Amino acid sequence: MGGVRTFAELLLARAGDDHIGLRAEGLAWTWGEVVERSARRAALLRELATPGRPPHVGVLLENVPDYVFWIGAAALAGAAVVGINPTRRGAELAHDIRHTDCDLIVTEGRLVGLLDGLEHGVPPDRVLDIDDPGYQDLLRRHRGAEVPERPPSGEATLLLLFSSGSTGAPKAVVCSQRRLGMLAQALSVRTELARESVTYLCMPLFHGNSVMMNLAPSVYVGATVCLARRFSASGFARDVHRHRVTFVNYVGRALAYVLDRPESPEDRASSLRLAVGTEASVADAARFGARFGCRVSEGYGLSEGVLRINRTAGTPEGALGLPVGGADVRVLDEVTGEECPPAVRDERGRLLNADAAIGQIVGVGLADRFEGYYKNPGAHAERVRGDDFWTGDLGYRDADGYFYFAGRSSDRLRVDGENFAAGPVERILERWADVSVALVYPVPDPRTGDQVMCALHLVPGGDFAPAAFARFLDGQPDLGTKWRPRFVRLVDRVPTTGSNKVAKAGLRRAGWRTEDPVFWLPRGDDDYVLFDDTARERLEREFAEHGRAALLPGQSGR
Repeated sequence: MGGVRTFAELLLARAGDDHIGLRAEGLAWTWGEVVERSARRAALLRELATPGRPPHVGVLLENVPDYVFWIGAAALAGAAVVGINPTRRGAELAHDIRHTDCDLIVTEGRLVGLLDGLEHGVPPDRVLDIDDPGYQDLLRRHRGAEVPERPPSGEATLLLLFSSGSTGAPKAVVCSQRRLGMLAQALSVRTELARESVTYLCMPLFHGNSVMMNLAPSVYVGATVCLARRFSASGFARDVHRHRVTFVNYVGRALAYVLDRPESPEDRASSLRLAVGTEASVADAARFGARFGCRVSEGYGLSEGVLRINRTAGTPEGALGLPVGGADVRVLDEVTGEECPPAVRDERGRLLNADAAIGQIVGVGLADRFEGYYKNPGAHAERVRGDDFWTGDLGYRDADGYFYFAGRSSDRLRVDGENFAAGPVERILERWADVSVALVYPVPDPRTGDQVMCALHLVPGGDFAPAAFARFLDGQPDLGTKWRPRFVRLVDRVPTTGSNKVAKAGLRRAGWRTEDPVFWLPRGDDDYVLFDDTARERLEREFAEHGRAALLPGQSGR
């Protein structure tokens, strides 16, 4: 399997392969059958395509077999799949479809209603419902379709994958045939996949993580992919045991959700060997590994590609690791562009120079690896500055060069003149045994700058005892003097994007104006107390007194 090949070439190498390639909804397909069904849809795509340019297929599906077949069809036909996020609604959903110039939409009965009344620009006869009998009639006309003699070029756009939108409007990331082929080969090593591996694909296919970290490398090695229609915390362990899964990819808080479910005696003897993903807390990764008897390997990557940072032997706890392949990755000051100095910690582990050490993670000289955002030159300019690629993520490095994640570039707070990132504060709060997930974000101060607010999602059976929480914070030697939360909101769910990444925008907008329980630390007090209407009115009068009433949070966090 040597040499770099396009994804279409990797898929064609599976033609005639009688190894089980895909399991879903009680059914199974060999890899040869996956290629045959992809070829059938590629022929249909050529029939329905608008002349003059490669077609764009908007796929508005959950994780169903047809999603895999249409990715294969686009690969064989030289078309592009647009991964449409089914959690988007109304004008935003219509914008995503129009912006990516979709010629065709493939959807299903449970989702087709999302398109009703929308000005998305796709003619009704080009909206295909896979649950409609007419769809099967269309496919039957192309049974036995030939695979192409010459696969599309490596430069052909294969995927338009919307970024998670965790820090702004989603952007359609371009991924070519060649890039997905290269990723399939490289990430088969990272995921340790082999022919006999059984993967569990439960993260959404409209997001790059599942395509790049699971489906593509599985095609390359010929492993078996077990497809879950959607991520289910309650169904995760059941599926792992039923299919004898050996590998799973994850994003965001997925592991925390699984850990919130009751443990089964089967879990510790599971077949699972490796989980690879991003953004799990150190505690959750350890608990998940112990529960399922597997390794959890955290890393850092982007839908945009360009660079990856992985943990290696000797990586300190809580660190992302080191850049892959010797790439020149640095932490640069967002204003000056100069490299930030290494982090300095005191004997208690507290970051002493956070303001100087934290900057944006940048791939120096790596801009040519970025294939761009579709029709979005403004977003492109934010990422590409000369020869360098700016990720939009904050981080810092220790004296040995290990990288640490410090939040998104919009995740900075300024309290009493001190600038700091949310990430390190969240990691400290998640040490408290009753906390499953901690989210830290700024809310306005009535006089100047920000105050720290956090949303806590507790472990099952966990209890928020205000005095105990305050004493816990007192005992954290690395908690900066400005980092202590002024407000604590208790949430029964963690707000996420459609790809399970945390979405803080709603929390920031709501501030303390929410129906959830909110506790606060009155100025000069040592213990948290309930933030009631009297306290809210008093605080908001202070905003008015200092001419900052316009900065007050919105009316609802729901």
